[in-house]
Amino acid sequence: MSNKNYVLGVDVGGTFTDLALVRLDDGSTIYHKTPSTPHDPSEAVARGIKELLENSAVPASAIKYFGHGTTVATNALIVGKVAKTALITTDGFRDILEIRRQRQPHNYDIRMAKPTPPVPRHLRLEVRERTYLFGRENIAPDETVISSHVDLLKAESVDSVAICFLHAYHNSAHEERIADLVRAAFPEVFVCASHEVMAEFREYERISTTVLNASLGPVMISYLSNLEASAKSIGVVAPKILQSNGGVASPREAGNNPVRTLASGPAAGVTGAAHLSTNANFPDIITFDVGGTSTDVCLIQNGEALIAREREFNGYPVRFPMTDVHSVGAGGGSIAWVDSGGFLHVGPRSAGADPGPACYGLGGDEPTVTDANVVLGRLRQDALLGGRMPIEAALARNAIEKRIARPMGLNIEEAAEGILTILNENMMQAIRVISVEQGFDPRNFALSAFGGAGPLLAARLAGELGISTILVPEGPGLLCALGLLVADVRSDFSLTKILNLTEIDCDTVNKAFNEIEMETNQWFDKEGIDSELRRINRAVDMRYVGQSHELTVQVPNGKLTAASLEELADSFRLEHERVYGYATNAPLQLVTFRSVAKASITSPPEYLPSKEKSKTEEAIIEVRPVYFGSTGGFVDCPVYDRTKLAPGSVLNGPAIVEQMDTTTVLPPELKLSCDQNGNLVITIG
Repeated sequence: MSNKNYVLGVDVGGTFTDLALVRLDDGSTIYHKTPSTPHDPSEAVARGIKELLENSAVPASAIKYFGHGTTVATNALIVGKVAKTALITTDGFRDILEIRRQRQPHNYDIRMAKPTPPVPRHLRLEVRERTYLFGRENIAPDETVISSHVDLLKAESVDSVAICFLHAYHNSAHEERIADLVRAAFPEVFVCASHEVMAEFREYERISTTVLNASLGPVMISYLSNLEASAKSIGVVAPKILQSNGGVASPREAGNNPVRTLASGPAAGVTGAAHLSTNANFPDIITFDVGGTSTDVCLIQNGEALIAREREFNGYPVRFPMTDVHSVGAGGGSIAWVDSGGFLHVGPRSAGADPGPACYGLGGDEPTVTDANVVLGRLRQDALLGGRMPIEAALARNAIEKRIARPMGLNIEEAAEGILTILNENMMQAIRVISVEQGFDPRNFALSAFGGAGPLLAARLAGELGISTILVPEGPGLLCALGLLVADVRSDFSLTKILNLTEIDCDTVNKAFNEIEMETNQWFDKEGIDSELRRINRAVDMRYVGQSHELTVQVPNGKLTAASLEELADSFRLEHERVYGYATNAPLQLVTFRSVAKASITSPPEYLPSKEKSKTEEAIIEVRPVYFGSTGGFVDCPVYDRTKLAPGSVLNGPAIVEQMDTTTVLPPELKLSCDQNGNLVITIG
């Protein structure tokens, strides 16, 4: 047996930091949770690793791989704790960040306040240079201004510099030269150029993405440096960092491209859910990840998560492939409140980890979703984290009575049920955004419920959406940590070449793909990935001539023929009809060629079910009264220990299934079975 027989996944959430330690030879998994430390997330990571290794008696030297998911970049943007950043751009274009696009969130609001530019105007500097649309040089960069620009940057104590010139995605020579000059004159500053971050057309999105990347660079590098130092002191290998696209990258690459980790937090759960659900023969699923502060949902088709090309952060676009996750401020810690008109609301404010829900007894006095579940009997007082976090039902009842029930003229149980009703509506809307609004019927998908509160809330949500199957994985509260262990090393490459399909032949298209695949293989070489592990997926963004938006169409590997181009056109029209409801035979354009580099670096741990067939009755912990809205009151409900449910076990609702990291609620009339992969499968109807 190899000395390095374990892989470790650590995911930092707003309330808890989740850890999963998997033994590679038998797939056995040890889960652990520890409270997050928002002031310095690396503290919780280091503490959690030490606790996990001590509890499991596994030496640090036995860990072969360490995958890490972090929200450091996202949180830095949200709270504004980013590096002081300057922009160097083509003369005449420094105000693009303020001019923005014509489209606005509220087109007719003349008083709408625009978001604060990420770089103030006096730090947006210009260089006289110009490259033509298709990459031919027009005016060489004026290098004489760089000295005065650098003097200003030093005087302003700038930490980071973004460089973005027109059409650098076609010819990056000017950006490369100016970046070299800035680095030579100001070596301590973080420098990034747009061709390194987003080699695509659309100058506003390219400048915005590059500037945000620059502002996050020093923050991310500092965090990763501390994390690597902590890992080294414990004796654990350096981590791989999860990106927004669902793949992982080296600390060096994540530090240089921190914008690629924005929205990476939810991607870990999506990656884990896709892996487990596909193994359970549910390749089409909607993920339902409910944590302490938010709910994240994503649609997975044929085992692959849908990818979004752009998302806004703080009002500015980031254009980079990312898992298409939609989030709402609704979670276990979401605070319920009554407005001045007497209407009940849930969220988006959250009690977080400190002070947490009222029932935690840590000083919180505002009622939360967790408190509502305690009042309704769904959470046992000593069941949270396997009894390591006791909860006090009296505090939950007092908070709901004082803040919700009394102001609304309800009894405590009615108020608690009302909290869950409002929460459910918020979550349903989130799922409609990623399904119905994109041309998918949620009834054709299973619901994968995970996160600390997902299984607690899934049955009611699925029933109202018409979803007939719910999948609850073995470790739902720690699936994000497990997802880090099955994520591929991944990097995305793009090349903008706007070509009319009727004016080109297959050789032109093959040449474009050869160009981008050369860059892809250079990345594989730099990362030291063996050729037999390499996988390349190709795609192209297409549109009708005259359109200003594109749809992405997958392209088979290998040399393309004239027939291949006809198939591309057919695929685009089918996708256009699915998304927009119509398609025409109008001329088409190829816009951006894409290549996705992937490599599996860990063996996906497979669940090995217990061979012992225990009787279902032996898994009962107790029978207690639980409130269900469908019955209008409390009913006696058996409570089961999930660790004692063997594959093949069948339960009929009402029932509660408890485990260390979550609680699964099975309402009356529903059926639950435990499959051979360790999942709980709930059937509705």
